[in-house]
Amino acid sequence: MATKKQTQAAKRNIRKAQRAARSKRTISRMPKSTRRALGQQAARGRARQGKAGAALEDRNRTQLYETAKKKNIPGRSSMGKWDLIEAIRRAR
Repeated sequence: MATKKQTQAAKRNIRKAQRAARSKRTISRMPKSTRRALGQQAARGRARQGKAGAALEDRNRTQLYETAKKKNIPGRSSMGKWDLIEAIRRAR
């Protein structure tokens, strides 16, 4: 059980992180081409209605992780999206 002092510090850290995220507005500061690519990627996901895409690149990390789990790929929990894609392709 966390002490009162620890709980207060955690809440303070959360508020600080939220303020920083709001001030950064990271997407609005990205180049136009990157924002457009993100929008296109989101549109493809909406068109698939959240289902996994046929291409591995169209899937999110969670979907790739589940595929790797079915193929019993070791070290999958510490892999990123592109590492998972490579491992899945090697396992075929």
